[in-house]
Amino acid sequence: MNERITQYRDKITQYWNKFNRNQKILLISTLSIIVIAIIVMTIQFSKTQYEVAFKDLDSKDAAGIMEYLDSNKIPYQLSADGKSISVPSTDAARAKVDVGSQGIIQNGSIGFGAFDKSSSAIGMTDNEFNVKYNSALNGEVEQLLERMDGIENAKVLINLPQESVFAGMEDQEKASASVVLTFKPSYRPDQEAIDGYYNLVKTAIPHLPIENITISDEETELLPSEKGGSNGGSIASAVQENLQLQKKFENDVRQNVRQFLSRIIGPDKVDVLVASKLNFDQRNTKEQLVEPVDKDNMKGIEISAQKIQESYTGKSNPNGGVVGTGSGAVPNYPSNSSSGDTNSEKLSETINYEVNRITNDIIASPYTVKDLTINVAVDPPNGQNAIDQATQDAIKNILVNIVRASLADSGVTYTDADLAKKVSVFSQTFNGANVATTGSIWSNKLLWGIGIAALVLIAGGGFLIARRRKQKQQFEEELPLTAPVEFPSINLDSVTNESQVRKQLEVLAKRKPDEFVNLLRTWLADE
Repeated sequence: MNERITQYRDKITQYWNKFNRNQKILLISTLSIIVIAIIVMTIQFSKTQYEVAFKDLDSKDAAGIMEYLDSNKIPYQLSADGKSISVPSTDAARAKVDVGSQGIIQNGSIGFGAFDKSSSAIGMTDNEFNVKYNSALNGEVEQLLERMDGIENAKVLINLPQESVFAGMEDQEKASASVVLTFKPSYRPDQEAIDGYYNLVKTAIPHLPIENITISDEETELLPSEKGGSNGGSIASAVQENLQLQKKFENDVRQNVRQFLSRIIGPDKVDVLVASKLNFDQRNTKEQLVEPVDKDNMKGIEISAQKIQESYTGKSNPNGGVVGTGSGAVPNYPSNSSSGDTNSEKLSETINYEVNRITNDIIASPYTVKDLTINVAVDPPNGQNAIDQATQDAIKNILVNIVRASLADSGVTYTDADLAKKVSVFSQTFNGANVATTGSIWSNKLLWGIGIAALVLIAGGGFLIARRRKQKQQFEEELPLTAPVEFPSINLDSVTNESQVRKQLEVLAKRKPDEFVNLLRTWLADE
């Protein structure tokens, strides 16, 4: 066994001695790098990779999660601020599902789940129940608000009145709620979202009217539509929205005018300036109209009719005095004494007609154009200082028609002279366009020059390389042939002992190493 080990060691030593110093250093360095790489990769792959599973935690939620992870023997890492917890990547998904299913994360608030754990074995008092119920209701509303888009944190304080058996529903004291919201960065709620917050709180708490709810953010109070809220309850926000609508209207008019005139005059030869004034007063109008069904005869539909006719025939009273005589009589007035037959007739007719009753609720548009001016600058054709009068008049007519159509609902009647004052057309040379065109021409010439110079350099370089190769080939052909090297010869036939051959080779290698190397090369070539 020892002899075999010795043979292996000798073979390894002989193999190692074949390498020179540089080869040995290279081999050792390569093996060292491989070993170090294996060690580093082993450590890296065996190292536990953590990922953030829970972030933006409250102190109570963080404590609950840590307790859960400790009970399940799951390693974790707590961040320096205590708001994030990282777990191994292999256990992250399972930990998230388990923590979410158990309701550990409450964002610092408790819900009705608190009643699952009784405070004592015999139950709880009325005061303890009221306090716990109020806290649970606050927590439930907070959790509902935090689930809505854009809300990062919510704090709710609800005041529930004490119920009285001696007061009716109308006399009962109403509940109230105060809410403070923290929104995510760069998020601003619109009026629809704010109304949603109020409706959520109103429906979650019994006997709570909207006027008893106060919702605020970190800067100001958020008003609902019932309290006159508009775009977040901020007047500045409403003004900003109106300015955006006005800017959009002006941009649309400018783009339409420029696009239409560019087809006539040419692209990049028209510049348009639009100024407008909009009325953002929104009006609601209610009309109650009554119209006849038959407009030609101005009659409606007969829904009922009543006709009464009375007639009388008889004798008059024969007894009477003298006409116009007697005490207290009026002269020339007939007396009640007459003779002959008496006839009387009475006719009464009543007809009820039904007409069309129309009720219109009219809501005016969110804005109307009160004033509009359009100014157009036209680049004259090449070689001219101004555009011709016919083109200028045609452009003015187009602009006047646009202004007339835009001001149709302004409530003011404008004449053609008034509309002509609201438009202007003038000639202006666009120096920027000429400079840009000149710059593009020069840039094209420069690119062509660079390309031609590059081709010349490549052609010259190829010519020089070909010429140098040709000169080198001619120089090698003119060189004289070198005499063959004579190597020292060893007569192996005269030597019978193998040890003597080895000694001669060793002597030759020590005294003349270069010749010895050339000799070995010659032998290898012959073989």
